[in-house]
Amino acid sequence: MVDFLDYHFFLAETEALLRRLELDGIYQIASLHPQYEFAGTAPDDIDNVTNRSPFPTLHLLRESSIDRAVAAFPDAESIYERNIDTVRRLGHEGWKKLWVE
Repeated sequence: MVDFLDYHFFLAETEALLRRLELDGIYQIASLHPQYEFAGTAPDDIDNVTNRSPFPTLHLLRESSIDRAVAAFPDAESIYERNIDTVRRLGHEGWKKLWVE
């Protein structure tokens, strides 16, 4: 498993590469990691699960695709907040019940 801090530094390098290649604004990187932690949260804070995945993942997104999605769903910025509200309501026990062995 890749340590989250190492992954965070790798992510910074990939974002710097996009800038060097003058591709920022064309592409965007979505970052997911099994140990993801938002700044200012504890490792077991339920909010963190919204950016966690089974494996370290960099998802390359086209900005134009994001623009189309936002146009189709004008309140797109609220998705992130609703996701956090949902996992807070579920709590750790409710979240665990969603996983299937």
